[in-house]
Amino acid sequence: MTDAREPAAAGNPASHPYAARRRMIAEALSGRRLDALLVALSPNLRYLSGFTGSNGYLLLSAERALLFTDPRYLLQARQECLGAAGPSRAFEIRIAKGPLVPAVASAISRFRWRRIGYEPARMTCDAFEALKAKLPARASLTAAGGWIESLRAIKSLAEIDLIRRSVVTNSRAFEQAAARLRPGMKESDLAAEIEYRMRRLGAEKPSFETIVASGRRTALPHAQPTAAQIVPESLVLVDMGSQQDGYCSDMTRMLFLGNPTPQVKRTYRAVLEAQLAAIDAVRPGARTADVDAAARSVLQAHGLEEAFVHSTGHGLGLEIHEPPRIGRRDKTRLAPGMAITIEPGVYLEDFGGIRIEDTVAVTAHGCEILTPTPKELRIL
Repeated sequence: MTDAREPAAAGNPASHPYAARRRMIAEALSGRRLDALLVALSPNLRYLSGFTGSNGYLLLSAERALLFTDPRYLLQARQECLGAAGPSRAFEIRIAKGPLVPAVASAISRFRWRRIGYEPARMTCDAFEALKAKLPARASLTAAGGWIESLRAIKSLAEIDLIRRSVVTNSRAFEQAAARLRPGMKESDLAAEIEYRMRRLGAEKPSFETIVASGRRTALPHAQPTAAQIVPESLVLVDMGSQQDGYCSDMTRMLFLGNPTPQVKRTYRAVLEAQLAAIDAVRPGARTADVDAAARSVLQAHGLEEAFVHSTGHGLGLEIHEPPRIGRRDKTRLAPGMAITIEPGVYLEDFGGIRIEDTVAVTAHGCEILTPTPKELRIL
């Protein structure tokens, strides 16, 4: 194993305060009775170091930060991490020529750490057991799940700007793809067009597998695109998100080929009313359950509450689904800096489904709708 110890790069372009985030973790370790925290490969690792490779661990103590990866990522790790480390804390890149777990265990033994926090939801059982078997007798692993996710739930202004950029890319891709929709086009072709457009506009990849459903298949909340043709006089549901600079966006819009029926218009108006009511309930201190209830009460008044089968929304950021959950039993209090979706929908087997979704940022006095795409039913 080799070490790479280099000074922080001058003029680093990274805008994320990785060092400050690591410092926050380091200063809280003793309060949690931990000597170090092990962060497995995940968005949490990127959040704390900037590293985007496919193989890595980050080991944080009060004195140091150690990034473990393999030779393929030495140059990438230097570029992504060392320049953002900051002058106040040493950041070491450790390159292991074999599996990473023995290298991690060796460092724990060398520094005589006894209580190591780990993230149960982020580490595989195999990795956990392998590490546990290699630790010295005095060391133990202690679950510390959800810690970093709770920090990630509150975004900085820079993070909100990155989400906004992703949202704009997503909306532009939708407009370009929707302009090419014609009767007879396959659902899968429209999904491919959407993902092609978002990449051309700067996205790294979709935030999730793009959902395109038409006709009665719109009643499937998570329908996968098929080879089915989009025919005249039918609803089309598009749920899409782009990932740009690591940050995700999410949006659902409805289209109709032809002349919407009275039922389509009534149902669409009900869902839109529910979505606007939920957005109006988003403010600092509001419980997420109350935001969900605002949408449900509108749909109940229209006799459609039973057709609303999922939660009203979710947090998003480095992952497409993050805390908080906007659901009927969730008691989280919203706070400025949270980025969430608001996406009520109704799904009727013999009719179809309608969902309207925006990405929203909680502000000091309410919220900002980041999604610029108009919410009216798009008639083609």
